[in-house]
Amino acid sequence: MPLPKTLARFNLAVTNRVLGPVARRAPYFAIVTHVGRRSGVRRQVPVNLFRDGERYVIALTYGADSQWVRNVIAARGAEIETRGERVVPVDPRVVHDPERRLVPAPVRLALGAFGVDDFLVLRR
Repeated sequence: MPLPKTLARFNLAVTNRVLGPVARRAPYFAIVTHVGRRSGVRRQVPVNLFRDGERYVIALTYGADSQWVRNVIAARGAEIETRGERVVPVDPRVVHDPERRLVPAPVRLALGAFGVDDFLVLRR
C-alpha cells in the first residue's frame, strides 16, 4: 500500500516547496512539470527518478491514481528537470513491478517497506 493521500496533501503544501530546489539537482530526484488535464494549470512535483538506459522510471510513492500521474498520461509526457538537465520524455505508462526491478537494489528495500510497487516509465 503506497503512502497515504493525507501525507501527499501535506507534502504538496509544505514539503514540496522545501524539497523543490534540492530535487532539481540531487541524484535520484527530479521535478516533473505537468499541466492539469481539466484546469490547464502548470504544476510541479518533486519525484524519485531513476534512469534505466533510455527510460526514466519514477517511483509512484502515492500510487498510480495520483492526479499528477493521470495528467502526465493524458498529456502523453511531461517536462522533467534532473541534475540541472531538462528533458521531455514521452510515452508514459504505469508499470506494476512487485519485485521493483526497475530501480537500483538499495532503493528496492526502502520502496518495499512502504509497499511501493508501481512506477511511471517514460521514454527519452
